[in-house]
Amino acid sequence: MKKISLSFALILAIIQISAQTGTIRGRVFNEKNNEPLPFTNIIIFGTTIGSTSDLDGNFIFTGLKPGFVKLAATSVGFESHVSEEFQVTNAKTVFIDIPMRETTIQLDQVVVKASPFRKTEESPVSMRTLGIGDIEKNPGANRDISKVIQALPGVASTVSFRNDIIVRGGGPSENKFYLDGMEIPNLNHFATQGASGGPVGIINVDFIREIDFYSGAFPANRGNALSSVLEMRQIDGNKERLIFKGSVGASDLALTLNGPLSEKTTFFVSARRSYLEFLFGVIGLPFLPTYNDFQFKVKTRFDLKNELTVLGIGAIDQFRLNTGIENPTEDQQYILNYLPVNEQWNYAIGAVYKHFRTNSFDTWVFSRNMLNNVAYKYENNDESLPKTLDYVSQEMENKFRYENSGRIKDFKLIAGAGGEYARFNTTTFQEVFIPLGEDTLRAIDYNSEIDLFKYHFFGQLSRNFNNDRLILSLGLRSEGNSYSSNMSNPLNQLSPRFSAAYALTEKFFLNFNTGRYYQQPSYTTLGFRNNEGQLVNKENNLKYISSNHLVGGVEYRRSEGAKLTLEGFYKQYGNYPVSVVDSISLANKGGDFGVYGAEEVTSTGIGRAYGFEIYLRDQIMNSINVILSYTFVRSEFKDYDNIYIPSSWDNRHLLNLTVSRDFKKNWTVGAKWRFVGGSPYSPWDIDRSSLIVAWDARNQGYLDYNNFNTLRTESFHQLDVRVDKQYFFEKWSLNIYADIQNLYNFKQEGPPNLITQTDGMGNDLVDPVDPSRYLLKEVANPAGTVLPTIGIIVEF
Repeated sequence: MKKISLSFALILAIIQISAQTGTIRGRVFNEKNNEPLPFTNIIIFGTTIGSTSDLDGNFIFTGLKPGFVKLAATSVGFESHVSEEFQVTNAKTVFIDIPMRETTIQLDQVVVKASPFRKTEESPVSMRTLGIGDIEKNPGANRDISKVIQALPGVASTVSFRNDIIVRGGGPSENKFYLDGMEIPNLNHFATQGASGGPVGIINVDFIREIDFYSGAFPANRGNALSSVLEMRQIDGNKERLIFKGSVGASDLALTLNGPLSEKTTFFVSARRSYLEFLFGVIGLPFLPTYNDFQFKVKTRFDLKNELTVLGIGAIDQFRLNTGIENPTEDQQYILNYLPVNEQWNYAIGAVYKHFRTNSFDTWVFSRNMLNNVAYKYENNDESLPKTLDYVSQEMENKFRYENSGRIKDFKLIAGAGGEYARFNTTTFQEVFIPLGEDTLRAIDYNSEIDLFKYHFFGQLSRNFNNDRLILSLGLRSEGNSYSSNMSNPLNQLSPRFSAAYALTEKFFLNFNTGRYYQQPSYTTLGFRNNEGQLVNKENNLKYISSNHLVGGVEYRRSEGAKLTLEGFYKQYGNYPVSVVDSISLANKGGDFGVYGAEEVTSTGIGRAYGFEIYLRDQIMNSINVILSYTFVRSEFKDYDNIYIPSSWDNRHLLNLTVSRDFKKNWTVGAKWRFVGGSPYSPWDIDRSSLIVAWDARNQGYLDYNNFNTLRTESFHQLDVRVDKQYFFEKWSLNIYADIQNLYNFKQEGPPNLITQTDGMGNDLVDPVDPSRYLLKEVANPAGTVLPTIGIIVEF
C-alpha cells in the first residue's frame, strides 16, 4: 500500500509541461442527403468562440481549453442544431459531424429556438438524451451505462449488485438495446437468460458518443419492447493518428486503440478483463466470477453518398464456487448450497450500410448474435455425486432490416421492413419439487430445438405545423413469427402509435403519446417442452405480450441549459405469460440470476402500471449542475382470483438527486443521493420447504404463493460521491478518480433467508417429531456496504 501511495503521489506531482489546448475538426451537412453546408456558423455552446464552415462543410477550432463541450450550428434555411456533448483533450483532435435539418420557416416569423434538450417528432415525450459527460463522471456508476440509466425518471434501482433495468413498473425482460442501429441481446455480463439483468455492464463507454433512452413513445422502427428502448451511438475512430487509452477501475482493466486504417476508413477496438475472482477470493465471498469483453467498429466513407460500418461486441463470463472457505458463515454456506455454477459467452456482430439520396437516405442492417449459457450444480458441490441441475442452451439470431428516412417540406417519413431467422436449443435436466396434487419430487428432463422465421414492417409519418409549434406523428408497425398460426398473423400484432407536441411559448410545451406495443415471449418459454417432448406452450396458444401506453406531459425550459418536465403515464398489459405451476405472472420474475421463462405458461396475465414523473435539470449560481428526478409508480398484476395485487416492481417512490461542480485546475466533485421505496416480497412456505425431499431438490426454501407479495421491505437510500482530477500534457492526458458508493453505509433489511438448522459439524438437523422434515430458521438478510473505488485513465 505504501508503494501504491508513493506512485500516486509521484503521478500527482508531475509538472504539466505545455499549454492546455485542444482542437476540434468537423463537418456540417444536410441530414437527408449528406451534402455539405458551407458558410454555417458554429460556436462553442454557451460561449462566443466561433468558426465558419468552408465550401466542403468543414470547420476547425484550435486553442481550446480541455473539457466537455457542445457545439451550436446555425445556417440560413436550416434549423439551429446543438450537438451531443464530447470531451476536448490535448491527446487527440476531436472529430464531430453536425447534421442539419431543412426548414420552411420564414425569417420574419416567430420560431421555436433550438435547445440541447432535443426531442424527435416521433417521440416528443418520455425520451432522455445522455451525453458522455453524464456517463463518465456519474457518481456511483463507475462508467456503467446500466447504473447511469437507473438515475433517470421512471427507472428503479436495487440494493443488490445487479443492473436490472426496471422502467415504469415493467419487468427487466421488457427492454431492447441498439448499438449504432444494430440490436444487441443484452447489456450485462452473467446475464439472466430471457431478461436484461446482470452484475456488470458489457459496453465500454470510452466509445459512446450519446445515448437516447425511451421509456415510452417508441418510434415505429423500434419494436419488440414493452418498457424501454436504449439507443447507443458510438464515436468513429480518429482520422489523424493512432490513439491509445488504458483504464484501471473497481473491477477490471481496459485497453482501447483507435485511429485511421486508410484515408476513408477508421477503426476502434477495445478489450477488458476483470480481476473480481482475485478480489472476491481475498475477502472470502462464496462465488468467484471472471469476465472478459471486446468491442470494435470499422467505418468506411466511400464518398458523400455511401458509407459502411462493421461493428461487434461480445463477452466471455466464467464463474466458480469458492468451496475452499474455511469455517464458512451461515450466509456463505447458504449461498454455496444453492448457487449453481454458471458460464456464458455471447456476441453480436453486424454491418450497417447507408446510402444517401436527394431527399432521403437508406439504411441496411445485417447482424448476427448468439448466446451460449451453461449452468450446473452437483449434489453437495461434490463432483463425484450426481448433478441436480444440468442446463445447456443456445440462442442464435440472424437479422436483416431496411429503413428509408426522408423529408419533403414539412413532412418526415420513415418506412421499412425486416426479417430474421432464429434458432433456440437446450438440454435441460433439473430436479424439482412441484406442488401438483400430492407433493412429489420430479425430474425435468428434455431436449428442445426450435427454428423461427420472423418478420416486421413499419411506417411513421410526421408533420410540422404553424412554424414548428405543432408536431404530429402517426406510426404503424406489425411483426410476427412462424412459431404458431396465432403469432404468424400480422393482424394479431398490429401496433399503432400517435404523438403530438405543441409549443405554447418559446419556453412552455405540451407533449403527448399513445400506442400499442407487442413483445415476443422469451425463447426459453417458446422452446419449453414437457418430458414427453411436447411444446406445451405452443399447445397452450402462447401469444405476443401486449402493452397499451398513454403518456402526457408539460415541459418548461427556463433557459437554454435548464429544463423541467412533468409526465403522467399509464400502461395496460395483456397476454402476459402466467406460470401453470405457481399461477404467478412472469412479469414478476427475471430479477435474479439464472434462466427466466423456462416453464409451462398460459397467455392469460393482465396487469397495469401507472404514475407520474418530475424531472429537473438546471444550474445553480452558474456553477453547480443539478439533476433531480422523482417518480411515483404503481405496478400491479391480477392474481388467480382476478384481483390486482402489487407486482415485484411496485416500489411506489423513486427519487434521485445528482449535483456536480467543476473547480479550477480540472477538479470535478459530484454526489448522487437516491431513494427507492420498499419492494414487495412473499413469505416462505415453511410447511413445504421443511420437507427433506423438497429442500434437497434445490437447497432453498419455497415461497408461499397463496400470500404472494403481501410483505414489503423497508425503503432503501444511498449516497454516492465522486472526485475527478484531470491532467493535460503535450500529447497525453491523465484522469484519476475516487468513487465511493453508499458513503454512510446504509443497510437495507431484505427478505429473510431460510436455512436449515445445523449441528456443530454443519450437518442438517432433522425434526425429531417428523423425521421427513428438516428444522429450519429464518436469518436476517441485510444488503448494502461502503464500496470505494480508485480509477486511473490514461490516453495518448
